[in-house]
Amino acid sequence: MDTLTVGGGELRAGPGHGEPGPAARSAEAAARDSYGRLLALLASSASDLAAAEDALGDAFERALRTWQSQGVPDNPDAWLLTVARNRLRDQWKSAQAQRSVPLDAGNALAHIADIDVDAIPDRRLELMLVCAHPAIGPAVRTPLMLNTVLGFTAEQVGRAFSVPTTTMATRLVRAKKRIKAAGIAFRIPDRTDLPARMTSVLEAVYGAYVIDWATGPEDRRLPSEALHLAEVLTDLVPDDPEAHGLAALVELSAARAPARLDTDGRFVPLADQDPALWNPRLISRGREHLRAAHARGQLGRFQLEAAIQAVHCARQQGGTTDWPTLLTLHRLLRAVAPSLGSSVALAAVTAEVDGPAAGLAALDALLEEPGQDARLFQPARATRAHLLDRLGRAQESADAYESALSLTHDTAEREYLQHRRDRVRNGITG
Repeated sequence: MDTLTVGGGELRAGPGHGEPGPAARSAEAAARDSYGRLLALLASSASDLAAAEDALGDAFERALRTWQSQGVPDNPDAWLLTVARNRLRDQWKSAQAQRSVPLDAGNALAHIADIDVDAIPDRRLELMLVCAHPAIGPAVRTPLMLNTVLGFTAEQVGRAFSVPTTTMATRLVRAKKRIKAAGIAFRIPDRTDLPARMTSVLEAVYGAYVIDWATGPEDRRLPSEALHLAEVLTDLVPDDPEAHGLAALVELSAARAPARLDTDGRFVPLADQDPALWNPRLISRGREHLRAAHARGQLGRFQLEAAIQAVHCARQQGGTTDWPTLLTLHRLLRAVAPSLGSSVALAAVTAEVDGPAAGLAALDALLEEPGQDARLFQPARATRAHLLDRLGRAQESADAYESALSLTHDTAEREYLQHRRDRVRNGITG
């Protein structure tokens, strides 16, 4: 049976045999590449996010059925937009909808042939700013953007925020209802209102970047999406140093994507990557944004993370890594934005400067801190395994790799960790 995940829900259409057919593949491509944009267009017209989601979900469900029997249309996005708009139009005509904000009937009645979706301005940024409205609870703003605008499921978002899927799904539903109840306008707010919302928007783009790297390589598509949104934000608020810092961070990280897997599909750690495979254009662009951020004279988390990535990327030209500078930057990052990830990274860099014993001591101290989730944090376990290996403590290292494997879902990373564990067990160090 062909299935499709759209907006956090799974759609099914008819029995299937073997690989998904053309209809399912085309619908999957549209859901992957266009869901957020189509939803933003519908929501901005209807001023009702939940209704727009339902209408678009219905359009995808119809696509799975109709495209199987009638073939995939020449313009799938326009087909989906038209069907969803017609669904909203029918709701608007109902007695219940007559008491709510009307949909633009002219848009809803547009013919597919008259629609050039690519020519319609991208409304995702407006929708993100709607999700960041003061009427929405601060804790749910970023998850709401990740779910509605960027298409991540409640399960993916919940995992990123260490919240059960059912709890996250409930919070998202309540937030969407709140948008309608509060009558929040779907538009770019006044410049005076932007700063208060920008933090949540930046966090959402950063969240998309982080979640993407945590998915399997076959699903990695969002560096380009995060890049696009980060660039849009620097145009919207050109004087915001953190917007430039985020753009630099995403670009410098995305530049290394071609080197993250070896020819066997295994994950390649940063220190072992071939710098010749890194994208020099993205590195150059990231450095431009970093310079623009520093020129504002206001240090922030994203700038520090970008600066760390810039030091790593400098290996493409210099051939070596400036570990002392990285240690300084990681210490600053932990002071400015303390987190479990920044603490583990600091321990790893400490090992490069002061030796693996010093790095392991810092990491073990972190693992013993009360209230920390470090024991269930895969990077902490993988880093500990590597440091134990460097110290020649083979059995402990193998056990630590086994622990890291139990916390790893990514296929490429699992294969890498299994390879490292097997090397340690066979007495091969380094």
